[in-house]
Amino acid sequence: MKHTIRTAAAVAALSLAGGLAAPTQAATICLAFQDLETEFWVAGHMAITTTLAEAGHTVLERNANEDANRQFEQVNDCIAQGVDGVILIPQDGESATTIVATAQENDVPVAVFNRPPSDLSRGIVVVADNATIAEQAVDHIVEKALASAPDDKTLNAIIVVGDLGDPNAVGRRDGFHAAIRKQADRFNVIEVASNWDAATALANLEAAVTANPQIDLLFTSSDFLFPTIRSVLEPRGLWKPRGEAGHVWMAGLDGDATACQLIKDGHVDATGVQDLYFEAEAALEAILAAIDAGDTDPNQVIEDPGFALTADNLAEREMDMWGCVLLAEGFLDK
Repeated sequence: MKHTIRTAAAVAALSLAGGLAAPTQAATICLAFQDLETEFWVAGHMAITTTLAEAGHTVLERNANEDANRQFEQVNDCIAQGVDGVILIPQDGESATTIVATAQENDVPVAVFNRPPSDLSRGIVVVADNATIAEQAVDHIVEKALASAPDDKTLNAIIVVGDLGDPNAVGRRDGFHAAIRKQADRFNVIEVASNWDAATALANLEAAVTANPQIDLLFTSSDFLFPTIRSVLEPRGLWKPRGEAGHVWMAGLDGDATACQLIKDGHVDATGVQDLYFEAEAALEAILAAIDAGDTDPNQVIEDPGFALTADNLAEREMDMWGCVLLAEGFLDK
């Protein structure tokens, strides 16, 4: 499900609040991204491009439309044009490793935003601690599901898994299972593949729920799939708010505006939050510092610890989540 920014004011607001320090020289940055399929990627793209432009830098945007080979060619084209640096949102971990190595071999520094390469030893890598964030969100719904069920009941738990070629998806799956293992004797786990594709998720979730009509807990590896999940659960009477009999305890990960609204409405109970603005700022500052220093081979990992926003801590932490900020300002179409 794609989203668009409504107004010019929204674009300005999505630039990083503190801006960037004045550069010693204006740089030309290639922003190579795999697509803008989710609210997270839309907001991250806008934060990066708007902040760079406001600071006087030139941005060459390259959308690979989810084609790793095309992205490799696009980055090579940017290198041939003499860009000063590359900010990469890769299709997957393996292609990211290849692209980072190629850029560095051509003396162009690279910052990888949010989706890490398989080899973390090269390039600036800004990434969320997906496993820990997912575990925190799932811990919350596990506790709630067990508290609302008889002590001798085995519960059905679904995980909608992302594309396992993406290290983010692997970390989120690992975090889910780490939480479930703490109460392994109480859960029957059903894995549903999505490959980060709504149509794939729809078909596989339909099959899983048809085979297992009693669902007690569900975790989606990305918030953007909640509308798809709703389309499967609602006709079966499983899309009920907290407090109603038959409520399925649900959590996701990303921290988008859709998840924020669903937590407020009571249909979703938690989401793991990636600090989009921290990650964007860290990537920009690191790549520009490397360019200013003439460092064509910067290598560091910058980790976003994130947190879980839940129905229980919503009042205290709502505005720490980027999606709730966008929701409050009304910037995203739903």
